[in-house]
Amino acid sequence: MPKPILKWVGGKRQLVQTIKSCLPRNHKRYFEPFIGGGAVFFALNKSGCHISDLNAELINVYKVVQLHPKKLIKSLKKHSNTAEYYYKIRALDRSPNFSEMPAVDKASRFIFLNKTGFNGLYRVNKSGYQNVSFGGYINPNILDEHNILESSILLKQTEIIQGDFEQIRYKVKDGDFVYLDPPYMPLSKTSSFTSYNPGGFHLADQERLVDFCNYLDSLGVYFMLSNSSNAEVSELYSGYRIKEVYASRSVNCKAEGRGKIKELLIMNYDPNTLNHWFAMPDGVLLNHESAIDIKNHSMHLMLLNNYFSNSDREIRLH
Repeated sequence: MPKPILKWVGGKRQLVQTIKSCLPRNHKRYFEPFIGGGAVFFALNKSGCHISDLNAELINVYKVVQLHPKKLIKSLKKHSNTAEYYYKIRALDRSPNFSEMPAVDKASRFIFLNKTGFNGLYRVNKSGYQNVSFGGYINPNILDEHNILESSILLKQTEIIQGDFEQIRYKVKDGDFVYLDPPYMPLSKTSSFTSYNPGGFHLADQERLVDFCNYLDSLGVYFMLSNSSNAEVSELYSGYRIKEVYASRSVNCKAEGRGKIKELLIMNYDPNTLNHWFAMPDGVLLNHESAIDIKNHSMHLMLLNNYFSNSDREIRLH
């Protein structure tokens, strides 16, 4: 079974089992538009998935593993775990010819820096250049040949796209499932330690993401979103179910961001009954056995109750 190819700060390896236990039954296609290290995607190990990310270099890695695994393996064998070599390879993105570097060499460079840089961080400055320091690890696992070949089999059955999370807007349909793991809302004004793209991911993007989740909900698409546990996130997603989970986070200059910290899983369905909430205007959470305030939507309710008469699904009226 394939496993994540990359180390990824904020990755979901330790939460995979919790996330899997909360997935909706019988969902159709799987989408992950902030793929990062892909811990959930690899754990599901299913064909027909759609993965994407705004980070072009990251997506290049997945496409190279998908299409050219043996060439990538050959390239990864050339690397050396020394500080001098590390900084030489890191500096390649400062070259005016970097954009012309073959895709396999770019993917090989990305994986090497990921495995030998400090704590597996991916961080770029405002100019878009990587600036993570050398990790100094004794025996980093730069090449896992078997896993690259296994991952290639899975990725050959996967659609891989580079772009903003909203690019799946016209791909998703009723019954699909979208897992969103965006850059987290900082716990404080100084606690954010990484920028995955030169433009960053700001409050306006977080608000745009909420609007996108509302759009998914209106289509009848299941979604789950991970984010930090703070009042702002809880307020943004106050209309949805929120589950508290705990994960270890070690890369932070502040004590509040180290060790076991609380995070949130936000869903538009009940993970206990795995019932989907269907979106309608101006209302409340209900199922057809509940006493509810319909607010002038009696016709909608009548139609929905007829449709779900043999179902235990819940309906969510907005």
